[in-house]
Amino acid sequence: MIWKWLGALLLFPVQMVYLVVKAAVCLVLPPKLRDLSRENVLVTGGGRGIGRHLAREFARRGARKIILWGRTEKCLKETMEEIRMMGTECHYFICDVGNREEVYRQAKAVREKVGDITILVNNAAVVHGKSLMDSDDDALLKSQHINTLGQFWTTKAFLPRMLELQNGHIVCLNSVLALSAIPGAIDYCTSKASSFAFMESLTLGLLDCPGVNATTVLPFHTSTEMFQGMRIRFPSLFPPLKPETVARRTVEAVQMNQAFLLLPWTMHVLVILKSILPQAALEEIHKFSGSYTCMNTFKGRT
Repeated sequence: MIWKWLGALLLFPVQMVYLVVKAAVCLVLPPKLRDLSRENVLVTGGGRGIGRHLAREFARRGARKIILWGRTEKCLKETMEEIRMMGTECHYFICDVGNREEVYRQAKAVREKVGDITILVNNAAVVHGKSLMDSDDDALLKSQHINTLGQFWTTKAFLPRMLELQNGHIVCLNSVLALSAIPGAIDYCTSKASSFAFMESLTLGLLDCPGVNATTVLPFHTSTEMFQGMRIRFPSLFPPLKPETVARRTVEAVQMNQAFLLLPWTMHVLVILKSILPQAALEEIHKFSGSYTCMNTFKGRT
């Protein structure tokens, strides 16, 4: 028994070196991308913003079918028509992912009308942009239901069939605010931190499930209507991401089976700084970058 334990102990650092070298090689050599031609992709919040760009990108890269979920029929219909113009089969369903019964009902309708979902993209989210004391209780509950619990319901609805088929991918459009919160968006930051924990646990749980994987994307501030009015102190130094860039990098991460993606790459520095700097230094960084006041001009989606 002791020899087995010693063998595992000696092998472990060798495995770590191998995996690090392998990752470094993958950064240099062009990776083999997953073929999407047989995949049915469902995008929540797919009518506008990043969701619409995700639908376009999956269609452009050859996905077999695109299914859109959202709460605003006008936006969903416009996106569906655009995807169909690209030559890809597309359907939409009115669904509030924060409503558990509605998610399960519409998931059944999707399976009956379209077929099995093999790529689920949890993109739907809301933000109210207020401090805790200024927030309405119902608004706080709504953000947690949509941004966090909605992923529980959608994943529970589609993951079992993916496991049966041994073919599936769960994608979460999260936010760097899950790792570094700001004032003025306490509901959003809390929900995204919970969502990140959910995806981290899910990703580890899928390690022994052949053919089924997960990807979590954590982008910096993205220029969409949802965060309209948010102001960065140094926009030239830290420009907001374009939604089409986030969509493109997300689909690439799915095709490369990348578990976690921070956008842009400089966000890795933020994670490292949070791990080593004292709280007082982190507070000064937030003050210098304007994080404390960036939501003061927030308007949100109109």
